[in-house]
Amino acid sequence: MKKVCGIFFMLALVLGLAACSGDSDEAEGSSNSDSEGGDSANTVEIFSWWTGAGEEDGLLALIDLFEKENPDITIENAAVAGGAGTNAKAVLATRMEGNDPPSTFQVHGGDELNEGWVAADKMQPLNDLYEENGWQDKFPQELIDLVSKDGDIYSVPVNIHRGNVFFYNKKVFKDNGIEEPETFEEFFAASEKLQEAGVVPVALGDKNSWPATQIFENVLLGVLGPDDYKKLFEGEIPFDDERVVEAAETFGKILDHINEDHAARNWQDSAQLVANGEAAMLNMGDWAKGYFVNDLEMETGEDFGYFEFPGTKGEFQVITDTFGLPKDIDNEDQVEKFLTFLGSTEAQDVFNPLKGSIPARTDADESEYDAYGKEAMKDFGESRLVPSLAHGSAASAGFLTKANQAVNIFVTQRDVDNFIQALKDASSDM
Repeated sequence: MKKVCGIFFMLALVLGLAACSGDSDEAEGSSNSDSEGGDSANTVEIFSWWTGAGEEDGLLALIDLFEKENPDITIENAAVAGGAGTNAKAVLATRMEGNDPPSTFQVHGGDELNEGWVAADKMQPLNDLYEENGWQDKFPQELIDLVSKDGDIYSVPVNIHRGNVFFYNKKVFKDNGIEEPETFEEFFAASEKLQEAGVVPVALGDKNSWPATQIFENVLLGVLGPDDYKKLFEGEIPFDDERVVEAAETFGKILDHINEDHAARNWQDSAQLVANGEAAMLNMGDWAKGYFVNDLEMETGEDFGYFEFPGTKGEFQVITDTFGLPKDIDNEDQVEKFLTFLGSTEAQDVFNPLKGSIPARTDADESEYDAYGKEAMKDFGESRLVPSLAHGSAASAGFLTKANQAVNIFVTQRDVDNFIQALKDASSDM
């Protein structure tokens, strides 16, 4: 029954989780999904959805460096393009259910890993690998907790993205005399001022459901704080708690300040509004920084700035890509070599500057990163870490699917009572 529940979880995740990285909705790239997996002892199949700009460059750099250091091992890049990971997760679910696992695969830390593949009894623990490499004090404990279940560690974090960030157009802020807000009160005062000036305060593209859910989870974090935020998704605080109601009301107030065509846009389209100066701010994971810099040729600190989501200073909402060791593969020794490589500072400092993320290790080389990266690395090492609901880490896929539906309805109807009731009803799936 445990395996069946885990497989059901992952199938629900494929249907319910629309995106969780910097990929475009129609990402392009090579796909090798017809591979027969890691049967050859000297071939390691790397399964991911890293096919977009930046992330593919990072993956290819990782593969190149590993093969140079391990000439007896060949890496098979089995990246699956499209849907910001949705297509890859569908292929992966089919292969795992058919006992044809890749050598290792990309998976988000948190419930996507632990309540999916670990609960389905599809993964092997990596406690010995962590001990051999001295990783226990190289990754923050709250991050290790995200890749652990029942006392065992199941994957190696490769990168970190942050979800509780607002990016903003520097010129729009300057022209309207706006300072970076730290509190909700300051944020709404700035939003009113921008709206009166004819500028959309907050850009949103919720053609896919997760960007609106990401805003809501950040409001929850700002209202509840990190400990009670975690307790909420662990079932220790009910969704009709007065602070959750307050968060829903605050979320609704933010929605009063978004662009009217939000439902027709994806997150990149909403980022374009900020780049053009038609909108002032965008709450998005920091892959948006890579989009501004690489795709729109904007300069960090000159054309756009960034600040922590109101009320979340000293808190870091983590989205982490990780790789583990599936059961029933024939090349465990070679895969463990690759996982050891992924956990090294050398590999993380090759991959993350190209991906636009920061390393999961706290002892990486800061000189390899830009000003934003350095600041994010500092915050990551000093802040309280919390999992993301929108990106599959904080709660089960079943709950996430229903939460996304509830958020979508709330965006349209703004009925707080119905929204809270829907979340409360969905909590039985957590």
